[in-house]
Amino acid sequence: MRRIIVGVTGASGSLYGYTMLRALRECKDVETHLVLSSQAKRTIELEMEKTPADFEALADVVHDEGDLAAAISSGSFITNGMVVMPCSVKSASAIAHSLNANLLTRAADVCLKERRPLVLGIRETPLHLGHLRTLVQLAEIGATILPLVPAMYSKPKTIGDIVAQTVGKALDLLGIEHEVAKRWTGPASQADARPAQRRSRGQR
Repeated sequence: MRRIIVGVTGASGSLYGYTMLRALRECKDVETHLVLSSQAKRTIELEMEKTPADFEALADVVHDEGDLAAAISSGSFITNGMVVMPCSVKSASAIAHSLNANLLTRAADVCLKERRPLVLGIRETPLHLGHLRTLVQLAEIGATILPLVPAMYSKPKTIGDIVAQTVGKALDLLGIEHEVAKRWTGPASQADARPAQRRSRGQR
């Protein structure tokens, strides 16, 4: 049984966290540990026709963000990684500087120190230099930065399609097999393919 920690912060994009939890729920060999920040609970109510309880119902284990004695706060409790989705810049900054004031940031710090996968679905735009420096620092200490941006090659038709594509990418990074998102296999037919035209120097 693999253990994956899911953190959901108060950044916009609660649907990403919900879709991640639903996807992991379908994985029979994954035990999901959930931490919702207090602001995440507020954002869920503002953005979705869901409640924090709906998120919690999808997890195997729910932890209170104030419980720094929870199992996932210790490196001796083996997990297979963590995803924070969406991840606010505030939480990203706390993780970058090991400011472990709550369980979400502490669990992320544990993943980094134990060299376990940590995927951060950053949700902020535009990014100023301070944000960018924070993301660089996170990458330098071992986190994977996964901006919540749409992939159009899958020709999404709904918001759910867009979200699923990014969630699928996060699952790939955690080593979780899934059928959440479409994978690129090349043009549908040779007729769709447009091979590059090699031009002579005179045409450039």
